[in-house]
Amino acid sequence: MDTLLLSRLQFAANISFHILFPTINIALCWFLVYFRMRHSAAKGTASAQGWEEAYYLWTKVFALTFALGVVSGITMSFQFGTNWPGYMEKTGNIAGPLLGYEVLTAFFLEATFLGIMLFGRSRVSDRAHLFATLMVAAGTTLSAFWILSLNSWMQTPTGYEIIDGRFHATSWLEVIFNPSFPYRLVHKLLASTLTAAFLIAGLSAWQLLRGTANGGTRRALRASVIAAAVAIPLQIVAGDLHGLNTLQHQPAKIAAIEGIWHTEKGAALTLFGWPNQKERRTDYAVQVPKLGSLILAHDADAEIKGLDEFPGAHPPVAPVFWSFRVMVGMGVLMLLVSWWASWTLWRGRGQPGRDDTVPFSRWQLRLLAAMTFSGWVSTLAGWYVTEIGRQPFMVYGLLRTADVVADHPAGMVLSTLIAYLVVYVFLLASYILVLMYMASHPAQPTAQTPQSPKAATPIRGPA
Repeated sequence: MDTLLLSRLQFAANISFHILFPTINIALCWFLVYFRMRHSAAKGTASAQGWEEAYYLWTKVFALTFALGVVSGITMSFQFGTNWPGYMEKTGNIAGPLLGYEVLTAFFLEATFLGIMLFGRSRVSDRAHLFATLMVAAGTTLSAFWILSLNSWMQTPTGYEIIDGRFHATSWLEVIFNPSFPYRLVHKLLASTLTAAFLIAGLSAWQLLRGTANGGTRRALRASVIAAAVAIPLQIVAGDLHGLNTLQHQPAKIAAIEGIWHTEKGAALTLFGWPNQKERRTDYAVQVPKLGSLILAHDADAEIKGLDEFPGAHPPVAPVFWSFRVMVGMGVLMLLVSWWASWTLWRGRGQPGRDDTVPFSRWQLRLLAAMTFSGWVSTLAGWYVTEIGRQPFMVYGLLRTADVVADHPAGMVLSTLIAYLVVYVFLLASYILVLMYMASHPAQPTAQTPQSPKAATPIRGPA
């Protein structure tokens, strides 16, 4: 493996670890806003304490996730200088301001109100505390806005001119709102909603199975299941629109995703197969005639460009091909599980209409618990489709990745890659263990709440 491949793997390891945490927190904070609003609306009633307990537990999860996201983000940003100096040298006039806007607006907004959100519950009014939570949620969303704007510009660059090999902005509106940005932003926000929803549902189900549920567990579980059921069909629509946009602006990526080696009309949809890049074919392909053109272009007889149209300028096929199918497969599973769980809630076994009731059997709870980190799987697969699908370019069609990598010895890059992987495996395992501990020992937000985590009522519904 040469320096280029090792540097790409190192950056992939960093961004794969980092993206796990913002993907949770972008939407998790909006769940916290909802929990806080329900608590304020129920003030003085029996359900107020339950919403307070739901907010309290998931605020702790948010804080833990936020800390890991910040630390891993700083490490990732260092690599622009250590491993990819040519990138900032050539695109810094555009990438630098966009990254700066993210810090000056989104991160400062989050950091300003995070302290009030975490430690001000008993020091400020309920209204001020809800406002602080709302500002943190707005900050996380604004952060996604700026980061995805830069990433989308790298995929579909507009509003620039190149002078002496360096990019300069001619229109910041065109840079920020580039052709793929709206689709990527919506797609990412919905992906975060699904990731956070299944995390909440999974850990809540695990609490019920372990007998460590408190008054907020069932409320959080119901809210997250319904949110997932609403978000997944929206994600399917957003994904379809994103696919149409990608076909227009990045046809080589679409050809790799579908394993279309030669330009053809009425392209078949390959459900499964084994891409053989050396022979330029897909072995053992299971295909549906014309469905590829119908899905990709909404026309069964549409012409789809093949990889032969992009000699030396298309991504490696196998990782993009398989990552896309993992993403779609996990999305279908999310759809089935969330709609089934919502159907169970709607049928109203147990006591319908009550936020503290979940009429799930134990094996349904086990299924939800098994889906706890399903959002991570789908997110990583989708991210690999996006980033590997851009290759061999850093800025699509304009700046090749090989032209901006640092000239470090391969051995040095390999050693740091191994060090990163060791640290990240340790941190990820620690994060999951801490989440399990929090779920097993849900600390109470007030002294009046029973302290024993075993004081949960039994699961309602059939055993």
